[in-house]
Formats: sequence, C-alpha cells, structure tokens
Amino acid sequence: MNTPSTLAPQLGAARRWRPTPLITGSAALHAGAAAALLAQPSTWPWAVGGVIASHLALAAAGLWPRSALLGPNWTRLPRAVDGSDDRRIALTIDDGPDPEVTPRVLDLLDQHGARATFFCIGDLARRHPRYVEEIVARGHAVENHSQRHRHNFSISGPSALRREIEAAQRTLTEITGMRPYFFRAPAGLRNPFLEPVLCEFGLQLASWTRRGFDTREHDGHKVAQRLLDGLAPRDILLLHDGHAARGPSGNPVVLDALPEVLRAAAMAKLRWTTLRDALDLDLDLAPATVNTAANPAVNPAATDSRQAERPRQPAGLPGRNGAGHPPFDKI
Repeated sequence: MNTPSTLAPQLGAARRWRPTPLITGSAALHAGAAAALLAQPSTWPWAVGGVIASHLALAAAGLWPRSALLGPNWTRLPRAVDGSDDRRIALTIDDGPDPEVTPRVLDLLDQHGARATFFCIGDLARRHPRYVEEIVARGHAVENHSQRHRHNFSISGPSALRREIEAAQRTLTEITGMRPYFFRAPAGLRNPFLEPVLCEFGLQLASWTRRGFDTREHDGHKVAQRLLDGLAPRDILLLHDGHAARGPSGNPVVLDALPEVLRAAAMAKLRWTTLRDALDLDLDLAPATVNTAANPAVNPAATDSRQAERPRQPAGLPGRNGAGHPPFDKI
C-alpha cells in the first residue's frame, strides 16, 4: 500500500526531490556498467544487459499507475491526525470540464451532499471556464490533469513535462483563483522525469485506489460495482466527466453509475472529502524552500496558502445552492 508523500508547511511550495531506491539503483547500475566497460571491454554484454534491464524496470514502474517506485503517489487518503476511526473517502473525476456531463455530475453531487476533486485538462478549462468556476463555487476542488492530455505524455522529457504541467497550473489558477496542489498523469502513466518536475511546482502525484473504467464500460451498474467492491475508508475512487462512455440509452455512463456509488457510500456511513482537504490529515511534514522561479504561481508572501487564496465566484452564473436557484444544467 502506497503512503501519501511528505508535504511542505506552505502548501504548493517547491520541495526537494528525493530519488526512490529504484531510481538510485538504476543510476548506480549505469555508472557501474560504464566503469566495467572502461576496465574490461569484454564485459560489454553484461553491461548492456544490465542497462537494458534497468530501463525495462523503470518503464514497467511507469506503466503501473498505483506504483510508488518512481516517487510518492497518493493511492489512498492519509490516516486521521487524531487516530480516530476516519470514514472519509475521496471521489476524483477526470478529463473535464465537459459542457454536457460536468453540470449534471455537479447536480448529482449536490443531491447527495457529496464533494469531489475534479482533475481538469487545461485546454478544456480554457475553452469552458464557467464550468470550472462552478465546480469551485459548489464546494469542490480543481486539480491539474495536464494542459492537453496528450497520449505521449509518459514518454516526454523533462522540458516537455514542465511545459505541459506549468501551462495547466497557470490556466487553472487564473480561472479559479486557487492553484492546484495535486497532479494526475494522463491515464496514470509516467516516467522517472515526472516527480522532479512535480517537486518544482509543489504538486503531489495522485492516482487512485479503485477505478470504474467508465471510459470504455457501457454498463453503469458494472462501473459502480467495480468501485464499490471492497470499498473502505480512505479509498480514492476514479470516474470521468470527460471522455465518458455511453450506455445503451445514450446517457453518459458516469451519470448512471454515480448515483449508485453515492447511495452505497451513504449507507456505509462514509464521508466524501476532497484531496486538498485531506492534506490536513497528514502529519509527516518536511520543510521546503519556495522556488518562485520554477513555480511562478506560488505567493511567497502567504504564510498559509489556503487562507491566502479564495476561489473566484463565477460572474453572472447562478448555481444550485438550496435558495431556489435553478440547477446548473438548466442555465
């Protein structure tokens, strides 16, 4: 089971990159192979074989979304600070905003009093900013899911990763007035260059405990059952408001699965939280220096970044707040 990584006291601040044993071992193997070739060229088959095996191990780790072999990775929520029986779980929703699906997801969450974390794609957020604003206005969190959600993200080099993540960071901060604290890689796939870049921007990598495969499964009940099978406190669930598969009726399957999941969680007396609210549960804090050059969105004058930031309210956009306003999907 992976454990959430250490967090800087000033959330969103750059932090020091700490290589994992796999990465350290790979670097040592490369150095050893080079030394062996210089000392005894006839050992080249062993040296080359070792280097190839090292690269295969790193690639395999990147293809395993829930792995912590390449760096810290949130696959479950941290334990409660006071040691109490914490019943919190987190719903994460990826690949939006989507003008058709996102408003209806928000209405379902409102109906069940649930809060969620939306991992938004920067380009889509720029195209549909009012939906992102509404996510925040209704009490949910918006986090970084890259700017373009490109399929070659996991084979990109450090510069390309940095551009993609920084662009989304700027886009989402400008729209919501709150900088993201979490990043989720497209399809959960990554490479060893990602964690050092996330450290520059003070971002935490988040994957999931269980997923519904709702981008390819057309049966909402099956999606819900995948999420509910073995559901436990501190789990992180994954659904999609973007790229959602459709059921036989043509309805996005997430809209069929989500009510079943929300009802089951309520019956189990589980409480929905956002990932950024779960940051309060993590006691393992380590100092870090704010790198404003690498992370221009960081405000070094703020002693508590969450107190310093306030979500931007969507201008002229009514929301469903229990005061007689129409639901967002009726606007």
